[in-house]
Amino acid sequence: MNQGIEQTPMATEIEFGAQTDIGCVRESNEDFFGAAPELNLFVLSDGMGGLACGEVASRLAVETILTRSRSGDLEPASASSDGAITGVSAESNRLASATRAANEAVHRAAQNSGTGQPMGATVVAVRFVGERMSVAHVGDSRAYRLRAGQMEQLTRDHSFVAEQVRQGRMTEQEAGNSGLQNVLVRALGIGPEVEVDVSDELVLEDDTVLLCSDGLTRELTDVQIAAVLGECAEAQEAAERLVELAKQAGGGDNITAIVLRRAAKPVGALARIGRLGKWLKNSGN
Repeated sequence: MNQGIEQTPMATEIEFGAQTDIGCVRESNEDFFGAAPELNLFVLSDGMGGLACGEVASRLAVETILTRSRSGDLEPASASSDGAITGVSAESNRLASATRAANEAVHRAAQNSGTGQPMGATVVAVRFVGERMSVAHVGDSRAYRLRAGQMEQLTRDHSFVAEQVRQGRMTEQEAGNSGLQNVLVRALGIGPEVEVDVSDELVLEDDTVLLCSDGLTRELTDVQIAAVLGECAEAQEAAERLVELAKQAGGGDNITAIVLRRAAKPVGALARIGRLGKWLKNSGN
């Protein structure tokens, strides 16, 4: 095992809660999420392609990242040297490498499906290592951090309207009203290779991290989301409340929320097992 991995502070405990829902309009739930609690790794994906294709893409993306991350921790750091990103940690590069593997898996599945239908997925993944968090994403599923009442989006949407806003060609209000919100400029599975955005973030004891699909952010504002995260004492309660509010607001798409907090006190083994069981039940695993 790599020396850096041996020094990973595995005592870091993450309180997590997650909820997913088909919403009020869609015929199936193309969102999928998963976790490797032993790595403090959490992944969310929103599939594209309709019905079975989207469901396959999101599940494949999540499962590939979890599998590759688990095996990657048994390999030396050089195992992530394929397209290594400068300026970020070895853990972040491993996460980026696992995400690229997910892209290859989804792209290969689309080619082998024989349906002729496009297949793709967004993905956002975080891994906590001590007081640091690696964030990797492709598409418009998001990661947020709530700190001292202030909400910060840690990811940049890879969508047409988001790029128009960044280039000053469209206002935030125009983007919110645009019929092109679903148009992505980057997603897993569209091509044999994909550029992964990755960063290292500092995580303080009282921080709350949210991973979510666009079914949540299309219905609720950042202010509404921050209020729920600040009011709910338990991560699972916050995730369930966010999804329910998004449904009440219209539920025009599948809705998934993962709420993560660094535990102020060590979490016992029995508590972690019980929490994992509820997670797996909610994810449909």
